[in-house]
Amino acid sequence: MSIPGRAVIATTVLLVVALATGVVAPPAQGHGRQHHDVHPSLRPDLVAFYDFDHPVRGTPARERDQGRSGTTIDLVAGGAAMRVRDRAYPGSGRALQTRQVNPTEAGNDDWKAGVYSPTGVSSLRAFNAAEGMTVMGWVKMTGENPQPNSNTANPEDRFNAIGLAGVLTGDSDGHAVRALLELIDVNGELRLVALGRRLDGGNSQTYAASADWRTLLPIGEWVFLAATFDFTDGTLALYRNGNPIDGFYTRADDPWLVAGPGEHRTTATDPRGIKIGGSFPQGTREQNPCDCRLDSLMFLDAVVSARDVERQYRYVTGRR
Repeated sequence: MSIPGRAVIATTVLLVVALATGVVAPPAQGHGRQHHDVHPSLRPDLVAFYDFDHPVRGTPARERDQGRSGTTIDLVAGGAAMRVRDRAYPGSGRALQTRQVNPTEAGNDDWKAGVYSPTGVSSLRAFNAAEGMTVMGWVKMTGENPQPNSNTANPEDRFNAIGLAGVLTGDSDGHAVRALLELIDVNGELRLVALGRRLDGGNSQTYAASADWRTLLPIGEWVFLAATFDFTDGTLALYRNGNPIDGFYTRADDPWLVAGPGEHRTTATDPRGIKIGGSFPQGTREQNPCDCRLDSLMFLDAVVSARDVERQYRYVTGRR
């Protein structure tokens, strides 16, 4: 019998044994360096992960997902030039640079990243009817923020928010989000926030950090941020470098409508995409650009515990 023939028979026998015993090979979990940069406790819930070291072959203006979803994102306006050599932590490679290009002109040339589909991104279905979500990653402010508002004629006007990273709702125009890390004006003062929306077209809830955002995100310093969104009970949380951030909710009512009986999840729609470093990842409008660098952005379909946020931070920094 030929060697190929023996190989086929051997493979068939192994498959039969596996099916009979219930032992089968686990499904592949993403690509590349995921297992090196993500703590084992987080890997089962990791939907999308971008380290900006994995351009699509032949299309460097796109970045491959190292999570399980395989959701490729676009590096909008700046393309491959947006990948810069900067280590967020020991062992990391390149980072993503986002920024406003022409602050005095109304246009769509701000550097940002993400993906958008008006019919929903099916590879992000894990966030369809989700009970909870987590957004985390590294951020370094690299310039003046917030940026000048290029959508108004007043040269003194500035955007009221700085976009970091988030997952869009199922009916989003490129701005509305299901889960978002950003800085936004809260009662006249810019604050680091976790902003979430359970229902498409519904109200958002915001958990805002009490500390000055410039203390939390000083220019030139890499900071590890995380935000969790529990849609079952309406709670949110923020973390910096593995530690919880003191804060407050901007609404005291029930914007997510979770006070009543029954199961509480997000709307059963696929998100229309992911946005990073600003809004409208389809490149139709400049909104809330961030002059910053981002690295190792993770989007999970579960509420990560405070202990696991700390584990992730220590895992990649080597701190004990």
